[in-house]
Amino acid sequence: MDKEEHWYALYVKMHHEKKTAERLDEMGITNYLPVQEVVKQWSDRKKRLKTVIIPMIIFVRTSEHNRLEIIRNVPAVTGCLFDRCRRRPAIIPDDEMDKFRFMLDFSEESVRFINAHLNPGDKIRVIKGPLAGLEGEMSQLEGKSQIMVRIEQLGAATVEIPVGYVEKI
Repeated sequence: MDKEEHWYALYVKMHHEKKTAERLDEMGITNYLPVQEVVKQWSDRKKRLKTVIIPMIIFVRTSEHNRLEIIRNVPAVTGCLFDRCRRRPAIIPDDEMDKFRFMLDFSEESVRFINAHLNPGDKIRVIKGPLAGLEGEMSQLEGKSQIMVRIEQLGAATVEIPVGYVEKI
């Protein structure tokens, strides 16, 4: 069995993402649950909540053997994102995962996840603001300028950034 650790995207039962992340933490397994803080408005109050950006997905960095053990032994985990072309579990490259995490952790704007096949756009680098140094692709969505960080097997996450904050590379 492969002992080298890779990033995998695991499917979990709906609304079990946070509990699964806690369970994986208890097991000592490196994991990443993409969440962002949003303000929910009720008639009588506002509340800040951490919401899951990609429902029913949690990322784990582990070996192939441990990935199988997680699927067998963590009740809320239902499977793994599969690369149909290679006929094996999809491995998310470290650099893609690093860019994705950086964007989610440091963006001051709300991040939206787009679960769709996207054609490659211009390669860009953010040159101003809290995301300076982040590289990605330029995209036009709903008439707004967006920077996109792609995870090939899963789709892409986007954040709105002023065009003046990016340069073509």
